[in-house]
Parts: sequence; C-alpha cells; structure tokens
Amino acid sequence: MVSTLWAPDYPVATPRLDLRPHREGDLHDLLRYHSDPEVVRYIPWPVRTPEQVREAIAGRTKQGVVSAPGQWLVLAMELRAERRVIGEVLLKFDSETDARGELGYAMAADVAGHGYATEAAHEMLRLAFDEFGLHRVIARLDARNDASARLADRLGMRREAHFVRDEFFKGEWTDTLVYAMLAEEWPIFRSRFHSEN
Repeated sequence: MVSTLWAPDYPVATPRLDLRPHREGDLHDLLRYHSDPEVVRYIPWPVRTPEQVREAIAGRTKQGVVSAPGQWLVLAMELRAERRVIGEVLLKFDSETDARGELGYAMAADVAGHGYATEAAHEMLRLAFDEFGLHRVIARLDARNDASARLADRLGMRREAHFVRDEFFKGEWTDTLVYAMLAEEWPIFRSRFHSEN
C-alpha cells in the first residue's frame, strides 16, 4: 500500500549528508550550482540569476511533504561536515494507482565525483520502497549525461529504454534513457550498497 503522505522525519541522515527541506538561507549555496551552465546542461531549468534562485527556493521550501500524485519531494543535500548545501535530490509521486515514483538530482560541480549524489539517491530509494511503499521507481535522463547513467548503474537500476530524439530540449532534439527498479529488487541492491560502502 502506497503512503499518500510523504513526510519523513528530518533531517534524513546518510553517512555524510543531511537531507532536509530547503530554507531561505540556502540561497548562496543554490546559486553556486543553479547558475552553472555545466550543472544545468541536462536539467530542465535555465542558468538562473540570483532573483530566479530566490524564486526557486520559495517553491522548494514547500516541497518537504508530498500529499498527492504529481508532487515532488525536493530535499537539500547538506554536507554535514561543512553545513553547506551541495545539491538537491528529488522523488516524484508519479502515480498512486501504479505505485510509481521518479528519481532525480542536481549537484554542485566542485563536489562531483565523491559519491554524494549516489549516497543521497540511495537514501531516496530507501524512502521510496521502505517508507512510502512504492512498487517501481524510474529515472529519466538525457542520453548524453554519462555521469547520471553511471549513477543509475551504481544504484542497481536497470536500463529499460533508449528513446531516440524524443524531446526538444534547450533548442535541440535529444535522446532519453529510462532506468528503473522494482520494490522486489531493492533489498538485493540495498544490501550490496551497504557492503560496498
């Protein structure tokens, strides 16, 4: 049974991160990656100005609870040792009938390659399957985004589709990859992740 109210106890702690709702005080940290052309290259928002980031935070502060299909749980990834927000991790309640969710993330370029996004995404899968009762979680990504494809592989997600030139994205036709994991597959990869980390 899918929980129709997603309201984790905050912060959701991982070994190095605190996942929690955004706050107004996150502006400087978010500006660092929301305004970086390389970070937003494969993300459906433009390079943002300080005012646009301020508007984005105003929306994100309300996305720490999900109560209906179509809504996103959007959590700041705060690096505990530095008390700095280094990115965000997202989980969409896509369908109550199909018990389906969608995973996403964005992260500052200067901390890429240290496993933080994998750590945060793994914890979101735990919430999705163990707490929210989802049956299936997908990740949709630009086929050129090799780093995100490697992350999905590390999580144990299965590549299910490669759609060719299916989206007109930021001025060009692009391919989309779809990865997925089922609830019955999750315990295998949860155990494997903990044994490797």
